[in-house]
Amino acid sequence: MIIIIGNGISGVTAARNIRKRSADPITIISAESKYFFSRTALMYVYMGHMKFEHIQPYENHFWEDNKIDLLHAKVDSIDTSSNSITMVNGDQFSYSKLILATGSKPNKFGWKGQDAKRVGGLYSKQDLEYAEKYSVGLKTAVIIGGGLIGIELAEMFLSRNIKVHFLVREKYFWNGVLPNQDSSFIMDHISKHHGLIMHYENELDEIMTNENNEAIAIKTKLGETIECQFVGLTAGVSPNISLLKSSGIETNRGIMINCHFETSAKDVYAIGDCAEFRDPVPGRRPIEQVWYTGKIMGELIAKNVTGERCEYTPGQWFNSAKFFDIEYQTYGNVLSTLPEGQEEFVYKHDKNEILLHFVFEKESRKFIGINNFGIRMRHLVFNEWLITDATIEDVLLDLKSANFDPEFHTKYEDDMIKQFNAKFNTQLVSNKPKWWQNILAK
Repeated sequence: MIIIIGNGISGVTAARNIRKRSADPITIISAESKYFFSRTALMYVYMGHMKFEHIQPYENHFWEDNKIDLLHAKVDSIDTSSNSITMVNGDQFSYSKLILATGSKPNKFGWKGQDAKRVGGLYSKQDLEYAEKYSVGLKTAVIIGGGLIGIELAEMFLSRNIKVHFLVREKYFWNGVLPNQDSSFIMDHISKHHGLIMHYENELDEIMTNENNEAIAIKTKLGETIECQFVGLTAGVSPNISLLKSSGIETNRGIMINCHFETSAKDVYAIGDCAEFRDPVPGRRPIEQVWYTGKIMGELIAKNVTGERCEYTPGQWFNSAKFFDIEYQTYGNVLSTLPEGQEEFVYKHDKNEILLHFVFEKESRKFIGINNFGIRMRHLVFNEWLITDATIEDVLLDLKSANFDPEFHTKYEDDMIKQFNAKFNTQLVSNKPKWWQNILAK
């Protein structure tokens, strides 16, 4: 039997693709929920846009139809010498192959009061239920950590007219990922439109509690006290590997794997947020905690456990998210600090909330990447430019082909080229779209 621990995008994709290639029994085990759901849509359940069943991509009968068993239970330990796992209730199961897809857990840094009542995050189904429980009568919340999950939690609370204080350790929002220009753009949007009370260059010192061990205020390292009835801890995530403590399977920050997802134990694999590559793909991080890389790992592990040995090949980096009303996409590599030998062109519209941050090699003019805010762009077009070593001039001249906004949206490409010409003293003239024919053909 093939056992998969974890029913996130990695584990479920693995099960689905193994079933396409093998008739072996498959069991997915999850302590969080019986059925797979879209984790990024949890906020919309809280906000009333969806019910929880609406964020489950598959009908409940899908699993039985495809002969994939689901077990809603918690694993206690793994014995790699006998190829078996033991559940918290004492039940034991033997495996022929074991796939660990245990995901991430929210970071905690030993703050006083971090385990008090009315302190939570936004990662699991249980986190959503916890936030819902303590939102009754909630007047003020404080969110710690300036990342995407923090923004989601802030938007949730604001949708119910709850006052939100947001603590960001850095001078700029999400400064470990975004360049300063991009961070400032998002910060301006937040301050103009959404009523968040931002506290930059400030950190949590402790969470203050009452006699019932409930959060009632936080104290910052600058000595400020903010009264509240809920504290959101969203200071990033780390691999969820506590299950492996006594297993003998090698771990570091995550579960150590090679390019075939094999761990140090025979017939045991790891994929998704919990996995850490010993030798990462050049230009990539050893731990990749985004949706699409988890999906790719799930697809490839299915081949490896069914006899077709293949390496992890994720292709060009991309990601997407939303900062309230601003859609964000990134393709290629746009680092928070511009490396030596690279040049940048930042286009910002003077009226509308539109920003595109292009990065390219100074000498060869090779296009390296883009951060895109406020305009939807076509993934396939940017991917083609990246793998064919297009120049920044190639990209700008044909940028209309990448625009994915609805038909009647205002176009900005000619204005971008005008600004580029002014900055770099060039004479580019925008072309008519030509890439769309290739897109439709694919």
